[in-house]
Amino acid sequence: MSIQGFDPRTGAATGAPVAETTVAEVDAIAARAAAALGRWARTPAAVRAAALEGIAAAIDAESSELAALADRETALGLPRLTGEIKRTTSQLRLFADVLREGSYLEATLDAADASSVPPRPELRRMLQPIGPVAVFAASNFPFAFSVAGGDTASALAGGSSVVVKAHEAHPQTSRATAAIVARALAAAGAPAGTFDIVYGVAAGAQLVRHPAIKAAGFTGSTHGGRALFDLANARPDPIPFYGELGSVNPVLILPHAADERAKEIARGFAASLTLGAGQFCTNPGLVFAPATLVDELAAAVRQASGGAMLTRRMRDQYLAGTQALAAAAEAVATGAESDAAFGATPHLFRVDLQTFAGDIERFAEECFGPAALVVAYRDPQDAIALLGRLPGSLTASVHAAPADAAEAMQAADVLRGIAGRVVYNAWPTGVAVAWGMQHGGPWPATTNPLHTSVGATAIRRWLVPVTFQDWPDALLPDELKDANPLRIPRRRNGVPGAG
Repeated sequence: MSIQGFDPRTGAATGAPVAETTVAEVDAIAARAAAALGRWARTPAAVRAAALEGIAAAIDAESSELAALADRETALGLPRLTGEIKRTTSQLRLFADVLREGSYLEATLDAADASSVPPRPELRRMLQPIGPVAVFAASNFPFAFSVAGGDTASALAGGSSVVVKAHEAHPQTSRATAAIVARALAAAGAPAGTFDIVYGVAAGAQLVRHPAIKAAGFTGSTHGGRALFDLANARPDPIPFYGELGSVNPVLILPHAADERAKEIARGFAASLTLGAGQFCTNPGLVFAPATLVDELAAAVRQASGGAMLTRRMRDQYLAGTQALAAAAEAVATGAESDAAFGATPHLFRVDLQTFAGDIERFAEECFGPAALVVAYRDPQDAIALLGRLPGSLTASVHAAPADAAEAMQAADVLRGIAGRVVYNAWPTGVAVAWGMQHGGPWPATTNPLHTSVGATAIRRWLVPVTFQDWPDALLPDELKDANPLRIPRRRNGVPGAG
C-alpha cells in the first residue's frame, strides 16, 4: 500500500507515492526512539537548543523548494506557505530560547526541617522528559503543525525523542521536511532514533498503542482524534493524548459596534471566514449578531471567493456539512465558486436566537471550511445567556464599542470558561509564536484544556515531575545542585528566584 499526493487545483496525482510503513518498521522505529531517549534526555539544554536552531537554519535554507513542493500538494499558495515556513522556524528558535531561559523545568528546592509537622526531608523537584512522543501531522498546516511543527519542536526541546505520523494530504512535503530534520539532528550529534517518521493510518494507530510511546500529540478532526484518544486510554498503560480537534470559535458582535462599524466588521468576518478556504482551526463558524447586521454580513460573503480544499474527502465533508446547515437554517449568502477540483464555495446561514437555543448541539457543530452560521438576536443579554452552553472552542471573540463595555465584560466572563483565548475587536486568526499564547480549550477543541499546542508552555505537555529526596549534592542533576551551575530560575523554600 502507498500514499499518493494530489493537486487540489486539478485533482491529478502529484509526486511519487510514498509506501506505508509496515508493522515491523513501526516497531523498529519505536524501539530506536526508546533507545535514543536516555542520551537525548541527558543532552545539556544548551546543546538541544543549538540543535533546534540548526533545524531551523536548515529549513530556512530550503524554504523555496519546500514551499513549491507543498503548494503542489496543498494549493495553499506560495505566499501563505512561505510565511508558514517562517513561523515554523520561529517556533524552533522560540524553544531554543525556552531551553536557555530554564524556568520550564520548574526547579524547586525545599530544605529539610525536622521541626515541621510532619518532619520534612530535603526535597528537590524538577520536570523531566516523559519519553518517546508520537506526533500526528495536521492536514491544514503542512509545516507549522506537521513534521517540524510545534509538537515536534516542543517535544524535542523537552528532551523526548519523536516519531511523526505524516499526513496523507502532503506525503512528499512530509518526506522532504523529515529528511531535513534528521540531517540537522545528526549534524548536532543527536543519537540515531531521536527523530523519525511513519506513513499511513494503520502506522499511526500502531504508534499510539506501542509500549515504547509515552505520549501523543494530534491536530485533526474530532472523529479521528477521538478514535486515537480512545486507543491511548485503552492501552494497558494509558498515555497522555493531547489532541486538537474541532472548534466553532464563536463571535459575539454587540449592538453599538454593529451600528458604528458595520461594513468594517462584515469585511473582517468574510476575510477570516474564507482565509485558506476556511481551513484554519480558528475559523469563525458561529456568529451572534444583531438582526440588523445580517444583511451586511451576507453582502460581504457574497463578495468573497471560494478556494481549493486540501483533499477530496475534506471537500466532500464540507459539502455534507453545508447541506445539513441548509436543511436546518436559512441560506442568506453564497460566495463565488472555486474552479478547483477540490473547490469549496463560501456560505452563510442564518437562524434566530430562539431556534438556535432549541437545538444548540446541532447548530454548534463544526463545518470545516468557509461556512458560518449567524444567530440573529434582538437583545444582547439573550445572546450572552446562551454563550455558556456552547461547546469548547480554541477562541471566542467579542466585537464591541465603548458603549458596549458592560455587555462585553459579561460576555468575557462567560467566554473564558469555554475558550482558551478570548479576542477583543479582532478576528480569531493571529495564533502567535509567543510566551503568552494559549492555543487550546475545553472539549471538543482539545482533549486537555490545561495545555496549549502553540507558545512556550507547549513544552509542558511532554514533561513529568520527579523529586529527589535526601540525595547528596554531588549526585543530583545540575538543575538541582546547590550552586545552580546552569543559572536557571528556581524556587527555594517557597521563594522564587532564590537560586
